[in-house]
Amino acid sequence: MPTPRFLAPLTGLLLAAATATLPLAASAHGTATHAAKTDESVVREQQDWGVAGLRRDAARTITIRMDDRMRFTPDRIEVREGETVRLVAHNDGATLHELVLGTRKTLAEHAELMKKFPDMEHGDPWMAHVPPGGTAEIVWTFNRPGPFEFACLIAGHFDAGMVGTVDVKPAARSATPKTR
Repeated sequence: MPTPRFLAPLTGLLLAAATATLPLAASAHGTATHAAKTDESVVREQQDWGVAGLRRDAARTITIRMDDRMRFTPDRIEVREGETVRLVAHNDGATLHELVLGTRKTLAEHAELMKKFPDMEHGDPWMAHVPPGGTAEIVWTFNRPGPFEFACLIAGHFDAGMVGTVDVKPAARSATPKTR
């Protein structure tokens, strides 16, 4: 059914207004922020560096601050294998930053991809986008020992050295009694 002539200008205006808001809603690196992740909304998929944790299981909270000098404070954290940690990322800078967990290889690969697609949307539980002056969190279970990293993968930030280390110490193993 054709649009009545008197509604055509209004329809065009509404369509233009709706289209203008789409980039903000879809852009992870625009001015929009991601909805808070809840235990129910997080997909718990095993990664080399662990798995999304549940808030109720978080043994402790570690605050990581980031700024426009392209640095994290602290830039090194230590956890135990099997420990669930609530990482609170606070952006003290004037530009958007993010905290992304991974291996050196996965972070470097993703940083290169971000250069090509700077408005790439993110929603994985190991990623937190933090607007200037804002705070975001990641709840993560580090269920594998090893050195891992966290980084800001906004184009140019990783290359500028915005990287930190997560040292996951092996869980204490109980000694097996010797039999005679």
